[in-house]
Amino acid sequence: MRVTVEQLRDMKRQGRRFAMLTAYEYSIARLLDDAGVPVLLVGDSLGSVVLGYDTTLPVTVEDIIRHTQAVVRGSRNALVVSDMPFMSFQESIEQALHNAGRMLKEGGCQAVKLEGGAPMAETTRRLVEVGIPVMGHIGLTPQSVHQLGGHKVQGKTLAVATRLLSDAQALEEAGVFSIVLEGVPAALAQRITAAVSVPTIGIGAGPRCDAQVQVIHDLLGLFSDFQPKHAKRYATLGPVIQDAVRRYADDVVAGVFPTDKESFSMDERVLHELDEGRQGDRLPFDPAVALAGTTEPDFSGYAPRS
Repeated sequence: MRVTVEQLRDMKRQGRRFAMLTAYEYSIARLLDDAGVPVLLVGDSLGSVVLGYDTTLPVTVEDIIRHTQAVVRGSRNALVVSDMPFMSFQESIEQALHNAGRMLKEGGCQAVKLEGGAPMAETTRRLVEVGIPVMGHIGLTPQSVHQLGGHKVQGKTLAVATRLLSDAQALEEAGVFSIVLEGVPAALAQRITAAVSVPTIGIGAGPRCDAQVQVIHDLLGLFSDFQPKHAKRYATLGPVIQDAVRRYADDVVAGVFPTDKESFSMDERVLHELDEGRQGDRLPFDPAVALAGTTEPDFSGYAPRS
């Protein structure tokens, strides 16, 4: 049974922290789920780390739905949250309802995340009223990168700090089950965490949030373009993958892969008959012969990994 939004609220009340990670495809989702990560986020960050865009802005609803489907198939226990992409919810409440509904119905996620504070409170309230759990996101909101003048820490001035605190309270009142705090000074994040009853999930927001989220590519050292200040590399798999690929390519060039161990055998009598037939003219096509022995195909070596 999957983790529920109410269980996450209970963890806040009990003072228990939890981790959230991004996931964009089946294999990684399965590994993270088996590792016990309770929340998987199909983030629009896939635009940068998977699709190669400079920002998250080009990501579409269809992108998110397709990747969500894969993550849902790869997980059994984690709560799967899908990001609502840029301009998939900002135009109107009706637009937000339509697209969030698609993400749950077609993608299979259990909740959506949308960026924005008080201006998104009414949209959030309406989504929650129709049964769509919502995770809020304030602070450094990547979809507003052009308005913010880049990926800059938010909340260092009194005016912005006051607004972010009000944003968090407005989202709580609107019914969010959690709030992502991104790129916020640690002291401010601590105050916001204390001011709301729902879990805060930090990313570049210090250690005193109720939970933390990281982009899986940053955590595993898969994204080599840069390393964000807020990210900690728990592995450096990029060079490991490159080394494995080079050794594979070298083996192919040298003719040492594949070997008999990675190859399939066949009945020597069939080979003998084949060689005898090739000594004469080209054999006429006989459907009966072509289909002979196909009622019990040999799928050894092709067993599913699941």
